[in-house]
Amino acid sequence: MGSFSLNLSMTHASGWLIQFAIVSFVALFAGPLLSKLPFAENFPLTLLGLTGPQTIRLVAEGTGLLTLWLLAVHAFRQMPDNGRGFTFISRIILPLTTLVVLIVGDKTMQVVGQSLIEDIGTQRYSLGYAATLVVTGLWLTVAWLLNIDALHHYFTAPAPPRSRKKTPQTVDESHDAHERSGPSEASDSASADSPDNGSPPAMLGRYKVLKELGRGAMGVVYLGKDPTIQRFVAIKTMRLDDIDDAEKLQEVKTRFFREAESTGRLAHPNIVTIYDAGEEQDLGYIAMEVLEGTTLKHWSRKPNLLPLDKLIPILATVADALDYAHQQGVVHRDIKPANIMITKSATVKVMDFGIAKMASSSKTQTNIVLGTPTYMSPEQIAGKKVDGRSDIFSLGVVLFEMLSGRPPFTADNLSALLFAIAHNPHPSIKVIRPDIPPALQHVINQALEKDPALRFRRASEFAQELRACLQGQTV
Repeated sequence: MGSFSLNLSMTHASGWLIQFAIVSFVALFAGPLLSKLPFAENFPLTLLGLTGPQTIRLVAEGTGLLTLWLLAVHAFRQMPDNGRGFTFISRIILPLTTLVVLIVGDKTMQVVGQSLIEDIGTQRYSLGYAATLVVTGLWLTVAWLLNIDALHHYFTAPAPPRSRKKTPQTVDESHDAHERSGPSEASDSASADSPDNGSPPAMLGRYKVLKELGRGAMGVVYLGKDPTIQRFVAIKTMRLDDIDDAEKLQEVKTRFFREAESTGRLAHPNIVTIYDAGEEQDLGYIAMEVLEGTTLKHWSRKPNLLPLDKLIPILATVADALDYAHQQGVVHRDIKPANIMITKSATVKVMDFGIAKMASSSKTQTNIVLGTPTYMSPEQIAGKKVDGRSDIFSLGVVLFEMLSGRPPFTADNLSALLFAIAHNPHPSIKVIRPDIPPALQHVINQALEKDPALRFRRASEFAQELRACLQGQTV
């Protein structure tokens, strides 16, 4: 899986600049000041035939310059790659600091280290210094030219925030909009129009935003590109500027990044890959792989229902992927046909891990119903802590729907639907599909048990029983 970085350190320029200024001051002035103090003349420890003051100045300046260079290395590794100011600084900080170290180091050697220069050879030292200086200068020039766009973006004023009218909705509604025009079906997304009149941000982190694709559970979905490795990504965003309370905002950010990090650690061929997560211009964002294919929603209604020999292997593969995620401590929370894709290369991909929980970070219960109500487990409806068995229930709902062309629980309104899921027994699949083998009916019944303790203990058991049903039918 691609690298995953939350860029949570060294994100404040002022703090980093203070550190760099202090170390630079020590590197430049500590040596000369210490070498002039009275104790320097009688300093007992000398190196390489130098006097006490010369030794003190050489050691002090050498330590300072080394610390300065190590700080630059730390900045290069830890600064967020946001495609703007931090990106530019992180790219030039190493060659620039190396150049400073070379120049200051040469001045120190000329003042206190003539004997060392003579030991090396004056001509050899001069040639080595000049060659290193030229190489470092070229390195700095190339780094500057390659990242000049990031500096340009830093001085370019961001687009003004767009006003958004808040309307109550469910994740299911926003997901349907995403499915119609989102990155999941890239071949259809080229004609997707932006729902807002404003323009999308130019950059989100290090990703160049190409266009708006649609709406997801958290917010707007963009098609982006990583200019470093020329990779296209789908960028799902969550607005943070709607939260006025500072403590609540910090809680939201912590929860968002923690969930994104845990999801980003999943490395499975049947789970969509998350590359990165970050924050930019009051937007939390997640960058993930762009998929081309068709979701199971396309085959969830008559007359498009899949035959058993095609459907069962797909859902068994989904169950295996869920079992892997559950073993990593990650629960999907929003399993449904629209989140299961068959790619153009016939690979099963489970999408949007943890998206429902991330969406809950910035929205209240009066504004959103977490998850997709039709596929929620009874414990999810009750607001209890959920584990992998909640996903097993949701996958049982998907299995029922993919076999019958309708979900097991339906109602005229949301309250009635939630009550039916929590309390009413599901209809018999054999009544709707008499050709279904009894073993498969038993699998559905166990997956849809109201009590989690009565369901399959693990999704891998669900997958095993599904495959056993298919094998029993073909024997």
